[in-house]
Amino acid sequence: MVLNFMIYYRKCLEMLKRTKNCGELRKSDVGSDVVVAGWVNSYRDHGSLVFIDLRDRYGLVQLVFDPEMHPEAHEAARKLRSEWVIATAGTVRPRSEGMGNPKMVTGEIEIAVAELEILNVSKTPPFEVDNADKVNEELRLSHRYIDMRRPEVLKMIETRHKVAKLVRDYLDENGFFEIETPMLGKSTPEGARDFLVPSRLYHGAFYALPQSPQLFKQILMVGGVDKYFQIVRCFRDEDPRADRQAEFTQIDIEMSFVDSDDVMSMNEGMIAKVFNEILGVEVALPIKRMTYKDAVDNYGIDRPDLRFDMKLKEISDIAKDTDFKVFSGTVEKGGIVKGLCAPGGAKYSRRDIEKTLTDFVADFEAKGLAWLKVVKPEDGGEITLASSIAKFFSDDQKKQIIERFDAKEGDLILLIADKEKIANKALAPLRVKLGADLDLYEKDALEFVWVVDFPMLEWNEDNQRYDSLHHPFTAPLESEMGKLDTDPGNIISQAYDLVVNGSEVGGGSVRIHDPRVQEKVFDLLNISKEQAKDQFGFFLKALEYGAPPHGGLAFGLDRLVMLLTGTDNIRDVIAFPKTQRGQCLLTDAPSLVDQKQLDELNLRTQKHLNQISEE
Repeated sequence: MVLNFMIYYRKCLEMLKRTKNCGELRKSDVGSDVVVAGWVNSYRDHGSLVFIDLRDRYGLVQLVFDPEMHPEAHEAARKLRSEWVIATAGTVRPRSEGMGNPKMVTGEIEIAVAELEILNVSKTPPFEVDNADKVNEELRLSHRYIDMRRPEVLKMIETRHKVAKLVRDYLDENGFFEIETPMLGKSTPEGARDFLVPSRLYHGAFYALPQSPQLFKQILMVGGVDKYFQIVRCFRDEDPRADRQAEFTQIDIEMSFVDSDDVMSMNEGMIAKVFNEILGVEVALPIKRMTYKDAVDNYGIDRPDLRFDMKLKEISDIAKDTDFKVFSGTVEKGGIVKGLCAPGGAKYSRRDIEKTLTDFVADFEAKGLAWLKVVKPEDGGEITLASSIAKFFSDDQKKQIIERFDAKEGDLILLIADKEKIANKALAPLRVKLGADLDLYEKDALEFVWVVDFPMLEWNEDNQRYDSLHHPFTAPLESEMGKLDTDPGNIISQAYDLVVNGSEVGGGSVRIHDPRVQEKVFDLLNISKEQAKDQFGFFLKALEYGAPPHGGLAFGLDRLVMLLTGTDNIRDVIAFPKTQRGQCLLTDAPSLVDQKQLDELNLRTQKHLNQISEE
């Protein structure tokens, strides 16, 4: 019985092997006999006729079952339900006059079905594919195989594939080798927690999943590879963030005998190719550059959104002499007064400002938000400032503030008095929010910028020591080498980030290739020789055997595809994503494992230890 069924099943598949995809049929195909296969997207039984919209990866096509022409196929069609998998053979014909569907690319035609095979049935799905975007994300992710059938999800997967292919082709044409680096490596401190993998053969010892291939790609340069790339999975056990995943994908690139200009030039050519091929956008080359200092001074952040011109301005020199004690007192204590001018922002009511905007900056540790509306006096004189705090400013101080911000009537000046770091931290996202709320830029605009000249080190107040702003292998500018001994806090590094619309899509640096300089940087980072040998010994040893000057960059593939597809949810562009809490709702990972597996690894969980204690 089973054998006969399988023979019949194979015959059916052979007989109805598809000849066309659902989304490719057009009016030019009228009269053609075709076989299409896919999922039932919708079902309409009009009594005499049954209409099915059949879906596959390529689109939709309408099927028509007519009892007068093919009664057996019509009778079988009346049993079909949503998401059943079918194959049909029939003839392409034009739709009846006035019955076309302009919303479908196949909307001018339909297939008159002569033969139907039900390849598989489906349980009633927990949500309709057409309405999946209105369903709770957790439900969609737990049934990702259904969610994935949505055209928009398949389009993102297709875009990701195309980006990866474009990158491979471009780098291959420019002489790069694609080389895999180990997934099981040594745990090294790189700013986030490692995912650890216990060794079965070496009890008590652990591998670490790579946070990046950083050390291996530098060793490849020492090995003479010269040009390397890899589209690689990386792992960081970080706290939840909306735009990050515990496992993510990098486009990892390294080059020898180069300076930062060489690396940036090579990679901006690749990015220009990707944006041109995917979106039809011509990226103007060379991409403009901005120093880290200018970015932070003018935009409060090292990844500025340049789609609109709303620069931050500091007014500490004016504020220190005002009668407004919040301002003058802050400056006296070493803080700053800094703000922005929102064009047309005077339309915000006092309640909007004090509730919506003030509450917004509070999330970024700002203690308050002062505001001044730019208005014209009733007597028709020059524009001035109005608000509950305006009385604390002299006419001359008001004029200076207006000039500093180049403010116009109807604008809104928003100010924060605090430590410089907190003022920037709060004003940067406030600027982005206002840019969107006030429609200050075109939604499809793209603005690219390289941010360069990053500080090499930053002071860690909590631990009273220096930390690397990027990582400990970033080289200082040649002109800054002397500061390693005299002024380490002000060393400028050879690091660079590519920023698009306020999102960092890639970053890298020229690396330290001199072991003496690397040793000095470790000293500044309070990494002892013993710690360096234990954590990076294999790498430091490699540097002693003729390391060439080298540098590289890594792009976040997930973020890049997000930008290209217009989504703000990183899970949309990953086939099988984790939640913000690192769970895979499809497979229910992470999960408990059998005690036998733990015993092989010589591991004990707290639950097991408790059981032993009770015994």
